[in-house]
Amino acid sequence: MKQIQLGTSPLFSGRLSLGCMRMADKTVKEAAGVIEAASESGINLFDHADIYGKGTSEEIFRDALKETSLKREEILLQSKCGIRDGYFDFSKDHILSSVDGILKRLGTDYLDTLLLHRPDTLMEPEEVAEAFDTLAESGKVRVFGVSNQNQMQIELLKRYVKQPLQINQLQLSLAHTPLIDAGLNVNMGNDAAVVRDGYLLEYSRLHDMTVQPWSPFQHGMIEGVFIDHPEFPELNAALKETAEAKGVSKSAIAIAWLLHHPAKMQPVIGSMNPERIREIAKADGVTLTRPEWYALYRAAGNDLP
Repeated sequence: MKQIQLGTSPLFSGRLSLGCMRMADKTVKEAAGVIEAASESGINLFDHADIYGKGTSEEIFRDALKETSLKREEILLQSKCGIRDGYFDFSKDHILSSVDGILKRLGTDYLDTLLLHRPDTLMEPEEVAEAFDTLAESGKVRVFGVSNQNQMQIELLKRYVKQPLQINQLQLSLAHTPLIDAGLNVNMGNDAAVVRDGYLLEYSRLHDMTVQPWSPFQHGMIEGVFIDHPEFPELNAALKETAEAKGVSKSAIAIAWLLHHPAKMQPVIGSMNPERIREIAKADGVTLTRPEWYALYRAAGNDLP
């Protein structure tokens, strides 16, 4: 699998990453098979969050990793914090205690990347900066980023935080494209022209941030998978046609569509099925033409101006 640089950091990773939210439902043996399938496919970044399985996903990953031949230094561990029961919390104390809990559950003494999970409107950026300084100086976190944050929230953080913010994890799929729509409908009066995110793709490119699309097979606000869904006949027909022409699965084409965009994306796939992981990873070898990319975008129900 081709490698990408995470932002401008010293970390390089496969073009795909594996989201471990559903690992809490697996046995240690099953999870070990998932990790091995991902590694064999060229995936070396494993994405966690302290809320996944209420911490169980990280614990199972820790135990499962021991059952593989992989060494800690051969993989990148990413986790997220900031979501609590009914509220968000970017306070210094919570960030620090969250990271300590994450490290204990993962059985490691450092995270390669830490992301702030969901925006906290009560955030004091000075506190975040103090927390990041403590984590960086102690060696507990190598690289920092955010998740689901707009450009002004990022700019506010950057005013105080010394460490570069290298990643923004954002929802994006063929059937969920608000990040793209407004940029194609400039100065139009239709709904697609509404700027909901502050042109985050362009902002990310200007500031060398790696975009990590999450839920790349979901439609709406994670309402369900669009692959083989009866409400998306045109999209699935287009995916099937392209998949047959390229010799891969429809899921691989959906990921190849994201990889084709020049905004330095690293999709986060959440499958816990080893064979499906291997099939999806074939997206790395797929080349889409510009007409094919736009044809899939239109088949998802998007009109071009």
